Amino acid sequence: MGSYTCCLCFTRRFRSSEAQPPADVRAAFETYAEGAAHMTADQLRSFMSEAQGGDGADATAERVMEQALLLRQRQPLLGKLAKPAFTVDDFYNYLFSEELNPPLGSQVHQDMTAPLSHYYIYTGHNSYLTGNQLSSDCSDVPIIKALQDGVRVIELDMWPNATKDDIDILHGRTLTSPVELIKCLRSIKEHAFSASPYPVIITLEDHLTPDLQAKVAEMVVETFGDMLYYPDTESLKEFPSPEALKERIIISTKPPKEYLEAKNVKENDDGTQEEKESDEEAWGKEVPDLQTELEYAKNDNDDVDYGDDSDDDDDDQKKPQSSPLEYKSLITIQAEKPKSDMSEALRVDPTKVKRLSLSEKELVKAAPSHGSDLGYGRSLWLMHGFYKGNGGCGYVKKPDFLLEHGSDNDVFDPNADLPIKKTLKVKVYMGDGWHADFKQTHFDSYSPPDFYTRVGIAGVPADTTMKKTKAVEDNWTPVWDEEFTFPLTVPELALLRIEVHEHDKSGKDDFAGQICLPVSELRQGFRAVPLFDRKGMKFKSVRVLMRFEFV
Repeated sequence: MGSYTCCLCFTRRFRSSEAQPPADVRAAFETYAEGAAHMTADQLRSFMSEAQGGDGADATAERVMEQALLLRQRQPLLGKLAKPAFTVDDFYNYLFSEELNPPLGSQVHQDMTAPLSHYYIYTGHNSYLTGNQLSSDCSDVPIIKALQDGVRVIELDMWPNATKDDIDILHGRTLTSPVELIKCLRSIKEHAFSASPYPVIITLEDHLTPDLQAKVAEMVVETFGDMLYYPDTESLKEFPSPEALKERIIISTKPPKEYLEAKNVKENDDGTQEEKESDEEAWGKEVPDLQTELEYAKNDNDDVDYGDDSDDDDDDQKKPQSSPLEYKSLITIQAEKPKSDMSEALRVDPTKVKRLSLSEKELVKAAPSHGSDLGYGRSLWLMHGFYKGNGGCGYVKKPDFLLEHGSDNDVFDPNADLPIKKTLKVKVYMGDGWHADFKQTHFDSYSPPDFYTRVGIAGVPADTTMKKTKAVEDNWTPVWDEEFTFPLTVPELALLRIEVHEHDKSGKDDFAGQICLPVSELRQGFRAVPLFDRKGMKFKSVRVLMRFEFV
């Protein structure tokens, strides 16, 4: 029973309802059990193979039966039974168990032998921050968590420490407290491959003098040793694959200015130097003070580049010094920022390995006119969902149509009028677990929650849509039993969005969980879909029972 105080005058009581197997679950059990009250291992294996898209291997059905029976919490009784019976309730427990019946596979299944540039790579931003970008602490703890979540690109902003003799990691010209570079490097080494064996790329935002760059090189080499990968030549005809770079560390940053200047002089002697860009154009405009930084933050620019201190009155910056070649030689992927021509910046040069950095404002501005070159996601939830694909290893292979040119040398256009390739049918049965993960009055002080589910697609414009179920009133275990159909023109890029909210008649609806799943990797049949909080942390108990079918 659940008790809720109303108007401080009286108490309303609501009977807690136990979750019952949906009609479709009972029907499937009866079909495969051939009308019997119990299901055999062979019958369960047939169900897993036929209705669940080929889930079961020979030993899987027995393991499922064993684990599902344990969910009854009747271990003492089971110990006395030679052959415990697998009932419809056990069948339902198996289907509603995320451990036994998840919506995605857990194994890496894509070809991992293509060049690194053929993959989307799970990338972190300001990976060292524990909170906001203006006043939070910098620490190696968020870096460790990101690596444990499968992130493969870690960003570190390097600045001289207070005494100018060592390197700190912090968000420059803010009130964030620093953490030592060496501590971050050691944590990366320890945790880099805890979730995935594929290479970790460290992107360094460099605001250092040449002598400190040389110190960085020493730290990196000493910390990572043979784990460090850097090519013997600047011009790679083909970058190695994730498979070839397993358990290797790659450094990506802008080349030192002294090296670039020397290279420009040589190119000028050869008659090939282009017009020189100013520091401001090449490195980004300097933000003069914290107040201006706050104004940038208010304008939702979360990726402001503060340059390399080239305009500071630091004498060390102005003295001619020898090129830190050791530091330069460790840079495998060179960072670039777009100059005046976005099309030129997005053009692929087969002789160079580079990454293009765009602020969020630049990205949004570039997307409408350069969508066929660029493409972008809508939120952190979508990114989390996208990288659940391919076993969550942090590398997802790009579809072939993004790597090849058409017959007329044209490239993929997400706005093109394309035929429907596949139709996804999604049935939302029920949800459970909120009563275990939330306080009784979290959603409503006076009654149980009124949950509804939003289901939709994030993808190319033609596929993008959002639908929702009815709200089920006063129930911690809502049963919706509603089906939705999604025709898809580009299923390879589609994500299934699932959100649960609690309807609030007097104000804004409350958030109750979310997940995004790559459509191309959905396992067919009945599935237990776990939900996550706003920050991407998985709830302990909250899940939704759904069924996926491709037509």
